[in-house]
Amino acid sequence: MQILNSGLKTTPEILGMPAAGPFSLDDDMAYQQWREEKLSNYPVDIKAERVEIENPLQLSGEEKDAIIGVCRKTNMALYRFKHPCGDPDDKSRVKKLAQQLGLSHLDSNLCADTDGISSLRVTPGGRRHTYIPYSNHKISWHTDGYYNPPGQQIRAMLLHCVSPAARGGVNALLDPEIAYIHLRDRNPDYIYALMQPQAMTIPANEAQGALIRAAQSGPVFSVSADGNLHMRYTARTRSIEWRDDETTRAAAACLSAFLNNDAGYVFQHKLEAGEGLICNNVLHNRSAFEDEGEARLLYRARYRDRLRET
Repeated sequence: MQILNSGLKTTPEILGMPAAGPFSLDDDMAYQQWREEKLSNYPVDIKAERVEIENPLQLSGEEKDAIIGVCRKTNMALYRFKHPCGDPDDKSRVKKLAQQLGLSHLDSNLCADTDGISSLRVTPGGRRHTYIPYSNHKISWHTDGYYNPPGQQIRAMLLHCVSPAARGGVNALLDPEIAYIHLRDRNPDYIYALMQPQAMTIPANEAQGALIRAAQSGPVFSVSADGNLHMRYTARTRSIEWRDDETTRAAAACLSAFLNNDAGYVFQHKLEAGEGLICNNVLHNRSAFEDEGEARLLYRARYRDRLRET
């Protein structure tokens, strides 16, 4: 892990920190009220909140309300198609499902298919082979698009399972707002440090001497224009540079310890065929897996929108 050396910038304008509201460090009353509501009746198991979907091409009002209701509380929801059969190459049901929940601006990343949706399967060669999502190795904690510039933030994501791995391939999931609460309760200075514009830098992505993506610096926590909290994070150590500041280092260590110490707010789930996760880009990881017979295949759609009404 490398450490960047840069001075503190203290003005709210530079930080992008709101002057009031639950994510303002100067408005503790609003934070405490929001915190109490957030943690009240927080689900113990996200699987118990899973929404059954009859027809993903035309969600019922009850299905929409159920998905949005769970996401409003936890920033994520599991769903299951009651009739998961069909052509595995047909992504129309997944794309239409997302559109009905307010997601329309796909982020077509480097290894996405021509329709902007990625087919996550073990790929033995080619460009995809060099990226961990296209292997059977474990993936560390992260939010999607942590290397994107501020104007291209990934605000929502959908994972849909066509066929699961024979063994392994379990996701751990954590609501970023829970991570924010954990850090702020321990030391509000951790939040201040992680909102700095140079808090975390992802080095440039280069291949065979060619620049694929420039280095990208930015905060871990930020607040968007609509007042919602956004988080960018990766636990990888060989592709990250933290700002050279004692508080930043302590904040990063506190967050890492929380993520790796299942404190009751981390959900564990292995997606089965016809199941999916739709979320406001929550923290997640994936265990290593083994295929046997039909290979593991998940569709991943990343969006620059946030789920409607969340």
